[in-house]
Amino acid sequence: MQEPTPDSRAADTSGTPGAWPPTPRIPAPYLALMAGPLSFGIAGPALVLDDVARGLGTSESAAAWCVIAFGWGIAVGTPLMSGLMRHWGTRLALLACALQIAVGAALVLGVPVLAATIAGCALQALGTAGLTSIAMNLAGSPRRMGVVSASLAVVGASAPLVGSLVNEALSWRMSLALPVISVLGVLAVIRWAPAHRDRGRAFDGLGAAILTALVTAVVFVPTYPAVAGVCAAVAAVVLVRHTRSRPSGFVPASVVRRPAFLVACGLALALAIVNFGLMYAVPEALMQHTDWTIDRIGVSMVWPLLFGGGLSWFVVAASGPLGRRPVVTVLVVLGAVAPLLALSGSWAVLLVAQASASIAAASGQGVLAGQAQDAVREADRPSATGLFNLCYLLGAAFGPSIAAPFAG
Repeated sequence: MQEPTPDSRAADTSGTPGAWPPTPRIPAPYLALMAGPLSFGIAGPALVLDDVARGLGTSESAAAWCVIAFGWGIAVGTPLMSGLMRHWGTRLALLACALQIAVGAALVLGVPVLAATIAGCALQALGTAGLTSIAMNLAGSPRRMGVVSASLAVVGASAPLVGSLVNEALSWRMSLALPVISVLGVLAVIRWAPAHRDRGRAFDGLGAAILTALVTAVVFVPTYPAVAGVCAAVAAVVLVRHTRSRPSGFVPASVVRRPAFLVACGLALALAIVNFGLMYAVPEALMQHTDWTIDRIGVSMVWPLLFGGGLSWFVVAASGPLGRRPVVTVLVVLGAVAPLLALSGSWAVLLVAQASASIAAASGQGVLAGQAQDAVREADRPSATGLFNLCYLLGAAFGPSIAAPFAG
């Protein structure tokens, strides 16, 4: 039987609930190469900020704005680039994301000014966030989705060590530019990417601006809770009113009114909060209850995160034959048990708690992303994927802030 072309696959808009969308058969490792490097931007600078500060002639707190800018970029870029993909088409969106990453890396590598470095990190984040959403949208099966989500978790677990090694061997600039690796994935994927776009609806620029304002305020809630909280509340009200007046706009009403979609987003946010919270709390607990050095604690944290990320591929793949509901139930139990285990003073139990949270979050991202996609019409799946990933990534921002009072 002749294999359908990418465009003929994309033309099927039946969007049958419970079925994965017809997509080109893109090799899963290429999707992982396109998505995984995002995690370098999140965790890669963790051990090199002091060198960044020295290199730019500034304080470490000022250099930390490179990390904050990346966090803002992935939060804003995830829904923004997914929405643009719906209107531009996947192929053009891939090129736009690759261009942002390339320009961002050029700023990081070539302009020795703090403001340019921060801008470069933000541009890399916008591009890699878009590529991650596109990779999930093109996955097409639980097994492939598992490869994508596992790549994010595995790269995230090893990113601090890799960033440190690259800093020692080359420079801190190269450490900050590691997300540019995802451009290699674009070069591999673009020939399979469908070029179709949604020509039936005009781009909702006002809706995109309101959502960007909301996400920006939410990202800064942990840092400036009073001001950012008020701004987020106002932006949320404005967005709700805009969505009601323009239901087919940037945030489709047909997506946010789907209970299955909202449940998937809520569970992903909760699992991410637990995982990223424990990534902050467990090292603090190990410092309190053991006589381990910082280096030993750092190395000890790698294996539970790698274990959780690697195992997530099998878990997400198993959600196909087993069904999502039993798999999600197990993941929720693991996520709920993890913080209880973290109350123990035993180093072994603390590491088991981190492994449990890592499995739940990394696997949950893949399994629940499929649920979020299947809950909506095929035409709305790019927007649904972007909004889902936004909820998951917000867990990375809120988790450490929630865990901080309990870790002291």
